[in-house]
Amino acid sequence: MRFVIQRVNEASVKVDNKEIGSINKGFLVLIGVSNEDTKEIADKMIKKMINLRIFDDADGKTNLALKDVNGELLLVSQFTLYADCKKGNRPSFINAGKPDMANEMYEYIISKCKEEIEVVEQGEFGADMKVSLLNDGPFTIVLDSSEICK
Repeated sequence: MRFVIQRVNEASVKVDNKEIGSINKGFLVLIGVSNEDTKEIADKMIKKMINLRIFDDADGKTNLALKDVNGELLLVSQFTLYADCKKGNRPSFINAGKPDMANEMYEYIISKCKEEIEVVEQGEFGADMKVSLLNDGPFTIVLDSSEICK
């Protein structure tokens, strides 16, 4: 499982030119699921993400977590995080989770995040989405379950 976490001042996602999710200060999270991922892995990744202390405190130090700043989440499924570009110039997506399983994991992640964070918005699994953001920093963190869940 891979999360690309972008600290944002605002972010939104559109499908068919209609905004389906938007947040203010918080995290835009691009979520990639592989066939090996489980709910246990998702739980560890969610815990790590929610507790990342990457917001500035009163002294300007990155010392505050999402909850500390009443941050919001925009969760967007992105199978291309599992692109394999080793051979040729056309990426292979064989390592990305099968659609049914990946969608189930994505929905699980959304539901678990809603238990912890007040505002959780989402994209639409499998849709052609247009994502806009105002990255704060810029500040981007990549979490990979192969490193987090050893």
